Amino acid sequence: MTPAGSENTLRDLPSFCRVAADLKPTSDSDIRIEVWLPTVRWNGKFIAVGSGGWGGSISYGEMADALRRGYATSATDDGHTGPSASFIVNHPEKLIDFAYRADHEMTVEAKTLIHAFYGRDPRYSFWNGCSGGGREGLLQASRYPEEFDGIIAGDPANIRRNAWALELAVQTFKDPEAYIPAAKYPMIHRAVLEACDAKDGLKDGLIEAPESCNVDFKSLQCKAEDGIDCLTARQVQTAQTITSPVATRTGQILFPRVEPGTELRWSRLAGGPQPADLFLDEFRYVVYQDPNWDWRTFDLERDSAKAHAIDKDIDELNPNLTAFAKHGGKLLLYHGWADQQVAPGSSVEFYKEVLEASKVTEQNWVRLFMAPGMAHCSGGEGPDNFDKINVMEQWVELGKTPEQIIAAHKAAGKIDRTRPLCPYPQVARYKGVGSIDEASNFSCSSSR
Repeated sequence: MTPAGSENTLRDLPSFCRVAADLKPTSDSDIRIEVWLPTVRWNGKFIAVGSGGWGGSISYGEMADALRRGYATSATDDGHTGPSASFIVNHPEKLIDFAYRADHEMTVEAKTLIHAFYGRDPRYSFWNGCSGGGREGLLQASRYPEEFDGIIAGDPANIRRNAWALELAVQTFKDPEAYIPAAKYPMIHRAVLEACDAKDGLKDGLIEAPESCNVDFKSLQCKAEDGIDCLTARQVQTAQTITSPVATRTGQILFPRVEPGTELRWSRLAGGPQPADLFLDEFRYVVYQDPNWDWRTFDLERDSAKAHAIDKDIDELNPNLTAFAKHGGKLLLYHGWADQQVAPGSSVEFYKEVLEASKVTEQNWVRLFMAPGMAHCSGGEGPDNFDKINVMEQWVELGKTPEQIIAAHKAAGKIDRTRPLCPYPQVARYKGVGSIDEASNFSCSSSR
C-alpha cells in the first residue's frame, strides 16, 4: 500500500479493512482519521498511534507496525493538514482538536468500529506515541483516564519546550559572534566524552548518567586565533548556555538543560539562521497569531507567560494521573538522554511530579526508562531499539512490571551493542567481566 501523498510503500501488510473518516465535533473541526481492522488473525486488541510535531498527517508507518502485530489500529491528522501550526490562527477550536480532542474522538470512533466489525470490544487498548505523540498520550491519560489500559509515551514534547528553544535561539545565534559552526561539534563532543564518559565506571562512548556531569567549556577556549579545534570566548558562553537550564532573571528554572552527549546534534537548537519552524510556530501562530512575528523580539519572561496562559488548560501536561492509575492503567515513559529536541530532564521532572501528585499507594503502574546516548525518539550513539509494545503487553496482560528493558544499537542494519535500560533512577552497571557490548554483562543499580 502506498498512502496518498507519500512515496513510501508499506509492504507485508496482512489483509485488513481500511476505514477513513472525517470527524466534526465542532463547527470548526475537520479531523481526519483512519482505522485499520485486520480481517485475518486479529489479536483482539487495539492500538492508537500518536502524531509528531504539530501533527497534520496520518502516522501510516506506525499503523502498519501495529497491523503486522495483529492489532486493530487508528491514527489522526489532529484536525488539519501539513506540518505548520498556521491552522491555529483565528481557529481556537482547532487548537483544542490538535491538543487532545482529535485523539479522543478518534479513539471513541475506532472502538465503535471495532465493536461493529468484530461483534465485540477489544480486550485491551493501548496508546503508542513519541515526541508530540508522547505528549498526546499523557494528555489522554489525564483527561480520559479509562480510555486506555496502557500508554507508551516516549520523549514527550512538553509544550513549554518551545519557549526554551526560542530562548536558546536568541542566546546562541541572534548575535553572529555567538554562533558555533557545526564543524566544531565533533571536537566539542570528544571533549565532553573525555570529561563525562568514565564517570559511570566504564569508558564506552556513552554517558550513562549525564545529570551528574558538568563540563567547563573554558578548557576549549582558543589560546590564539580562532580555529576548528577551539572555541572563541563568545562561543564558550554559547556552549555553557546550551547545557544550562533556561531560567528567568530571578532564577526560576523554566526548562531543564540539553544534557552532555548531544553535541553532534546541537544544530537542531543552535544551527540558525532562525529557529526551527517546530518551535517558532508556537509564538507566531499561537501566541501572537502573526506569521511575520520576529523571533528576535522574543522575551523569555513575557512570552513564556503569554504561552502558558493560552496552553495551561489545553496543551500542558497534568501530572495528576490518579484516575488513570486507579483504573488499572500502566504508563511507560521513556526518553533519550542525548535528545537534542526535548530536554530529557523534562521527563525526569514530570515523572517525579506524577509520583507526588497521583494519590496511589502502589507505584507499580508507572515507570520511566532513560536511554543513554539515544537521540530524540531514536538514533544516536546509544542503544535505541527496543520492543515497547511487548513490554506493555507483558505489564498489562500478565502483570509483569518491567524491571529492565533490553535495547539494541544497530550499525549498517546489524546489532553491534545491547544494553539494559533501567527504571529511573537506576542505571546500568558493568559487572566487570565479558563484552561491554552484551546486555547480559550489566545489571541495574540504584546508585547514581
